[in-house]
Amino acid sequence: MYTQILNVGFLLSDLMFSSTLLIAPFWILYVIGLWQIFKKSNMKGWYAVPPILRDYKLACLTGRESDGRVLMILDIYEIVYLLLYDIFTDFVALMTEESVIAIMLSLINYSVLFMQWIYRIRIYNGLIELYGLKRRWIALMLIAETRWFPILRLGFSKKYQPQYTEEDLHEAALKTYSEKDVVVMEKGLTVNLRKREVTDLFKKKTLLRDIHLYIQPGHMVLLLGGSGSGKTTFLNAVNGYEKADATMVLDGKDIYKQYRQMLYEVGFVPQTDLMRGKDTVYHTLDDNALLRLPRNINTNDRKERVDSVLETFGLTRAKDNLVEKMSGGQKKRLSIAMEYINNPSLFILDEPDSGLDGVMARSLMTHLRSIADQGKIVVVITHTPDRVADLFDDVIVLARDSAKTGRLAYYGPIEDSYKFFNAKTMEEIVLTVNSKDEGGKGLADDYIKTFGEVSNG
Repeated sequence: MYTQILNVGFLLSDLMFSSTLLIAPFWILYVIGLWQIFKKSNMKGWYAVPPILRDYKLACLTGRESDGRVLMILDIYEIVYLLLYDIFTDFVALMTEESVIAIMLSLINYSVLFMQWIYRIRIYNGLIELYGLKRRWIALMLIAETRWFPILRLGFSKKYQPQYTEEDLHEAALKTYSEKDVVVMEKGLTVNLRKREVTDLFKKKTLLRDIHLYIQPGHMVLLLGGSGSGKTTFLNAVNGYEKADATMVLDGKDIYKQYRQMLYEVGFVPQTDLMRGKDTVYHTLDDNALLRLPRNINTNDRKERVDSVLETFGLTRAKDNLVEKMSGGQKKRLSIAMEYINNPSLFILDEPDSGLDGVMARSLMTHLRSIADQGKIVVVITHTPDRVADLFDDVIVLARDSAKTGRLAYYGPIEDSYKFFNAKTMEEIVLTVNSKDEGGKGLADDYIKTFGEVSNG
C-alpha cells in the first residue's frame, strides 16, 4: 500500500517535470507578458524571469507579500526536491512497504503541491483585483497551458491598466497625515507613536505609523480595528513589551526610559489565562501579590489588598475554590484581578471577554467600568464591541492603509464616532475601514486622511 501511494507521488513529480518541457513555449509567452505587467507597475521587468523571485514580486505587486513569502519557500522545496530526485528514488527503493518514512515523504510532496496551488490562487486573485477583472479569469491563470493568455493580454493591452503601482504603495507608506506630536500631559497617558517597524525577510516592514493621542484618567477606551490592523501590536508598543519609535508617557513618567519603575504601573491582561488549575483562587491572588507588591509591605496589608481585589471582582465567595473548577467568567475575572493586584494606573486588556456569553461579558465589562471610575485608564480590545459600547468613553479606530500599515483612522468619544463614519454600530465602522477582500468598503485611506486633517486643523 505504502509503495503504491509513493509511486503515485513520484509519478506526479515525473509528469510535472515532463510537462515543464512540453509547455516551454507557453512559459516563454507567460514570462514576456509578466515582464510587461511589471513594467506597467514601474517595477523591473526582469523580475519575471527567475521562477522564485517572479512569484514573490508578483505577490508584492498585488498586495499579498506574505503569501509570496510562503510560496517562495514552497518553490524552493520543489526545486531542491527535483535536484535530488534520483537520490530520493534510490533511497525509497531500499525501503520496505511498512516504511513510515516513505509514506511521510509522499504526504509531504502532496501537501506542498496542494499548498502551492492554494497560494497561487490567492496571488492571482490579487492580480485580478489590481486590474479590475472578472473572477472567471482565474480559471485560465491556474492552468499552465493557458496561463500565458491572460498574462500576455494584461501586459500588452492598453485597455488594462493597474489601479496602483509599487511607487503608489511606497508613497502611501511614507504619507503622513497626523505628524504632530500631542502635548505631553502630567496626568493620563500620552501616546506619540511615530512608527513601529520589523525586519521581515531582510526587508523592513512598517506595522504602525503616526498614532498620536492623549487618554484622560478615568476613561475607558475601546480599541477597534479589523484583523491585521495592528491592535495587539499597538498595545504591546504602549506597555513597552515591543518598543517602537515612540514616546509613551504615563502620569508624567516615560514608560520606555523608566521601564523598570513603570513595570507595575501598567497592567496587561493577554487573551490566554496564565493560572495553575490546582491552586485556590485566594492562593493564586496571594502568590501574585507577593510578586507584585512592594517587598516591605507587611502581611496584614497584603491580605487586605487581596481581600479588596477579591471583593472588587466578585470573587470573595469563590476564594477557596480550585481554579480548574471555576466557570469561564470567573477565570477571566481572576486573570484580571491578578494584574490589578498592584493597583496599576493603566490597565490594558486584549479580548478579556473571549469565550464568554453575552451576560458574562457584560458583567466583566461592568467591573472594568468600575475600575475606570476610580480614576484609572482602561483600554480594551473586544470581539463583540456593540454589546458593551455604552460602557466606554472613547474609541480608538485603527485601519490598514493601502500600504498595509496600521494607522489611526479615529480617536474620540464613542457617540462622535458614529457620526464620523456615518455608521450606526461599531461593526459597521470596522466594515467601513476593512479592505474589500475582507468584505469591507475599503475606505481606510479616506478616513485616515480625513481624521489626520481634522487633528492637524
